[in-house]
Parts: sequence; C-alpha cells; structure tokens
Amino acid sequence: MFTVRVSAQPPVPAGAVPSGVDPAGRWADAGLVSGEAVALDVRAARLGSRVLALLIDVVGQLFCAALLALTLTPLVLIVLPDQVVDRALTGALETLGLVLVVVGYPVLWERLNHGRTPGKLAVGLRVVSADGGPVQWRQSLTRALVGAAVEWPGLVLPLLSWVAGATVMLTDPRGRRLGDLVAGTMVVHTRTTHPWRPAPAIVAPLVGWAATLDLTRLDDALALAVRQYLTRGQQIVEPYRSRLARELWREVAAVTAPVPPPGVPEPLLLAAVLAERNRRGSLRLRHQRALTAALWPDPAPATPAVVAPAAADPPAPAGVRPAAPVLRSASPDRPA
Repeated sequence: MFTVRVSAQPPVPAGAVPSGVDPAGRWADAGLVSGEAVALDVRAARLGSRVLALLIDVVGQLFCAALLALTLTPLVLIVLPDQVVDRALTGALETLGLVLVVVGYPVLWERLNHGRTPGKLAVGLRVVSADGGPVQWRQSLTRALVGAAVEWPGLVLPLLSWVAGATVMLTDPRGRRLGDLVAGTMVVHTRTTHPWRPAPAIVAPLVGWAATLDLTRLDDALALAVRQYLTRGQQIVEPYRSRLARELWREVAAVTAPVPPPGVPEPLLLAAVLAERNRRGSLRLRHQRALTAALWPDPAPATPAVVAPAAADPPAPAGVRPAAPVLRSASPDRPA
C-alpha cells in the first residue's frame, strides 16, 4: 500500500527534522509509522489535489442522480397506483435519492475500492485511518455525513461552512478536513514522487584511473543497480546508505581492475566507474554510426537534369534560299 523506508526511525529530538522527512516538507509529511517503528514514505493530500478529486466526484454524483431519476421515476409510476403517488411520496423519494447520491456514493466507493472514489482514483489519493490502516465502514459513514452537513454540499450554512472547511484544511498539518477530524481519517497520496537526479559526474582526481579500467565483466544489471543508488541514494537514511554503497563497490571491484587509489569514498568510486562506462558506450555508439555511414552512405537526392535550350540554326547567307525539308515515303523501296 505504501512505500516503506529502509530503516527504523530512532527517537527524534525536539526541534529536529526526522531523517525520513525532507526539510522542505515534500516527503513523508503524513507522519505515518508502522507497528515496527518504520516510517512510511507517504505524503498527505492537500487542498488542491482534494478539490480536483471532489470536482471529478461531483460529476460522478450528477451522473448517478440522473441515472436514478431516469430509472426510479418510471418504476414508481408503473408499480404504484395513481392514488398512492402524491407530493409526500415524491418528496420522500427525492430525499432518498439525495442521501444515496451525497452520502451513499462516497461510502460505497471507499469501502468497495479500498478508500478510493473515482475522483481520488484519478488523482491518486486514498482515504486511510489516522494510523495508516484501512478505512472502516463507521469512519466512511461519519466523514460522509459530516461532509454533507457542513462541507459539501454544506446543508448547514453553506458559505460559512465552506470557508470553515477550507480554513481547517489549510491549517491542519496533515491537510485534514472536518470530516477527517471527526472520523479519525486522513487522505494520502498513493503515487510517490521521486525527483529526477542525474548520475554524479566523475571527479577530476579519478579521471586517469577510470581511463585504465577493465569494464568487460561489468554487466548491465550491476551497472543499473549502481545508477539507481547514485540517483536515489539520498532517499536512504544512514547508516544504510553507506552500507549499501560498500556492498555495491565490493561487487563492482570484483569485476573491474585495477585497484582504485586508497582513501576514496565508495560513492565517488561508483560514480567514476559509471561515468567511464557511459563515456565508452557513447564513443562506441559514435564509431558504429560513423562506420555504418561509411559502408552504407545515404543516397544523394536526385537533382533534375537541366536541359539546355536547343541552339538556333545559323541564318542563311544572303541570296541563298534555305533548304526545304525532305519528305520520305513510307515505303523504303520507293524514292520520295
């Protein structure tokens, strides 16, 4: 359900930033910890993403309301006699339809789709308990009733309740609304966002050593593991980040030669090996393209031949009549 951090989190001193949380508040700001004291890499959903999910769900609710109106009304008119169908029955059916659309829609979807309505599924959100567990029937019903009463559509003082709900969501550290606070739930992102980081470049003191490396036994799987460590290693807490670097370098050193300079940290050695491998791969690809172009050159575009205009016959001398054209017979035996 969630991405689990690599290490158990020790007690964090007051005022300090936990190692699993980005100082800017972009990572693991939901504050969820598993029963084994492992921090969960989960982000709490804020006002923007939740409003977008709500707009999608409103479209779904309107579709459900239209479907109920088109199916329930003819059914009532067919089954019940005319003397029974009055204004009171019509009002009761309208109230029942409103409850089904406003309350039943989110409750059924959250229970049958693991805390996700169609809007939350499209945006990548999920309703969970405050401790990270799955949402229960009671919690889904409570948050739906509170939401219908004071948030959306807000049957009690709509404008005032909307302002109060938005204020609560903006001020709560986990972005919870009034229904979440009453039901003991919260909404989290199910799609973890990882910033793209390019692989570190080789440092200058290791350029000469990297140029002499024998990389013939370094396979693609190990090179991919090195690249993933170099681009995502900042997400691993210490001391596991350093331990993973040592294990990766042990595997890389077993298939490469010569021995690196002493005293160089393992991440710098891994970056040097990967950068040298990428450099050689780029050179190899460039040579292959040049060889292919030399063996099979691209055909030059055919240029249309320029036809020179025919030279005009020179003018006849004065007093000489120009020759008349000779007409030949179709039969070769008969002179013209």
